[in-house]
Amino acid sequence: MPIYFYGAEEVPYGCFSNFSAHGVDLDGYWWPTTEHYVQAQKFTGTRHAELIRRAGTPLRAAELGRDPSKAMRRDWERVKDDVMRRAVAAKFRTHTDIGAILLATGDAEIVEDTTSDHYWGRGRTGTGKNMLGRILMRTRSRIRAERGEAGDGRDPRGRVSRP
Repeated sequence: MPIYFYGAEEVPYGCFSNFSAHGVDLDGYWWPTTEHYVQAQKFTGTRHAELIRRAGTPLRAAELGRDPSKAMRRDWERVKDDVMRRAVAAKFRTHTDIGAILLATGDAEIVEDTTSDHYWGRGRTGTGKNMLGRILMRTRSRIRAERGEAGDGRDPRGRVSRP
């Protein structure tokens, strides 16, 4: 059965949202949320990127990152998935409490339940790419492999692992 998430305030899966208050240290800077990081990477090396990093809320970071008057980096479409992968991996490795929530999903499909984003979420028709959900599932697999765990919380010998 799929796990749907959207709002950062949802319990327990709101931590899967890029708006959740789980900061990350990436590229030599502290980012208040992964939304701040991802949006700023559209303008890397510019004053606008720093303005996004310092935004007071993830919503404001998103608004600044979607400003059509600002020139986005030319390779954004090519690099955006890797940027999101780095942010999500850093978030769930940094914050072990939410890493445990991610691992506890077992092998369930994780879906960003948004009608407004057909790329990162499932989109209005439910047939979106769900790239954020896919990246979360890939991160879950990688963290599990690093810990030597199976999808059901057991180690490779079948023993229940302890956090």
